[in-house]
Amino acid sequence: MRNGNEMLQQIIDKSAVDADFRQQLLADPKSTISTELGITIPDSMNIKIHQSDMQTVHVALPPDPNITEEQLEAVSAGLCCCW
Repeated sequence: MRNGNEMLQQIIDKSAVDADFRQQLLADPKSTISTELGITIPDSMNIKIHQSDMQTVHVALPPDPNITEEQLEAVSAGLCCCW
């Protein structure tokens, strides 16, 4: 089973070479990622895709340490690489 970092890298790599996939990812990230990785993403999980450019810097803060039980289960199941 792939870990979260490997799954994330697969998505990033494909978005770098496949313009249609990149547009789908921007338009509907949850569905696109689910299909690409063959996983089910819980309804309660939100996914936001940010596309960098030369004028914008994105900073991803670590999650709040007070995560819910459902979020913890998603992490332990390898469905999320964020915690």
